[in-house]
Amino acid sequence: MAAESADLNRTVLHELHVEAGAKMVPFAGYEMPVQFPMGVMKEHLHTRAHAGLFDVSHMGQVILRGPDVAAALETLVPSSVIGLKEGRQRYTLLTSDAGGILDDFMVANRGDHLFAVVNAACKAGDIAHLRARLPGEVVVEEITDRALIALQGPKAAAALAILLPEVAEMRFMDVAVLDWMESEIWVSRSGYTGEDGFEISVPNAKARAFTEALMAMEPVAPIGLGARDSLRLEAGLCLYGNDIDTTTSPVEAGLHWAIQKVRRKGGERAGGFPGAERILRELEEGPARLRVGLRPDGRAPMRAGTPLFEAEDAADPAGSVTSGAFGPSVEAPVSMGYVPAGLAAPGTRLWGELRGKRHAVAVSELPFRTAGYRK
Repeated sequence: MAAESADLNRTVLHELHVEAGAKMVPFAGYEMPVQFPMGVMKEHLHTRAHAGLFDVSHMGQVILRGPDVAAALETLVPSSVIGLKEGRQRYTLLTSDAGGILDDFMVANRGDHLFAVVNAACKAGDIAHLRARLPGEVVVEEITDRALIALQGPKAAAALAILLPEVAEMRFMDVAVLDWMESEIWVSRSGYTGEDGFEISVPNAKARAFTEALMAMEPVAPIGLGARDSLRLEAGLCLYGNDIDTTTSPVEAGLHWAIQKVRRKGGERAGGFPGAERILRELEEGPARLRVGLRPDGRAPMRAGTPLFEAEDAADPAGSVTSGAFGPSVEAPVSMGYVPAGLAAPGTRLWGELRGKRHAVAVSELPFRTAGYRK
């Protein structure tokens, strides 16, 4: 493991995690905390009830700057970027020429430029793709001198407002540039747990002090990647590389809501993005398969890779699980996966194969738990 660790990147908060007793594991080329002494189950429940603090500095922070930058980005994503108001952000996708998903990410309008946060495992490819496909006058700048943390949970706003009072008035998906100890703090009211919360970009030089100030607050506890995964799964949110990838389209993945009317057939700026022919056709006609929620019978989780069958004695799988775990908040196993569109109705009974035996599983609505975002 020592040799492996030597090849891994570390975030600026690495030593703080070690001091807090974190179990560190390789993830997306980084050594990251998978859990703290509290344990994954308690970390999950603490975030749902109080406020959980996550280090997500491994993710990519990117600034796009140049003339007509919003219109330029619309040539690579199916969302409305031109229609994104200053001080707001939205979820979008980089699509391939075949209509698959290269990455999913957040993009914010910060007045004279766009700010994007992309997935850790995809950031090098994303930046290369943006530089290759955007006009030469658009500058794509990777930000490497800032940490990124996420504060999530019903008490996140009250805690963060002690350091940054302005956040109390922010709405879900608002973005702001605020001041703390003479440093710019970039804040969005968003996250990936299904709870109210914030993602906060802090200069590396102030990252430890800012994080320690939050951790000193009674409702706040450090949370690892293990609980982050179960939290986002209960919220029905996709993990890139598991639930979405270059083989899945946005429509198959149930992410059609990220394609605004103006970019759809008949819209003012319809199409014009990679894979538009397939994606717009699937929006009109429906895809052959769909991402669905799954509720297994019993207590055993059906994890990624579990084959799904239409009948207990069916010879060939109809689909497969892409994410699965025990959901601490719903007190039951939960999964997501892809099945043929004809089997995607909630309540449809399927069979998952675990260790050579078939077990019943029901198609479920997503999310498994109502989100707590502040609208």
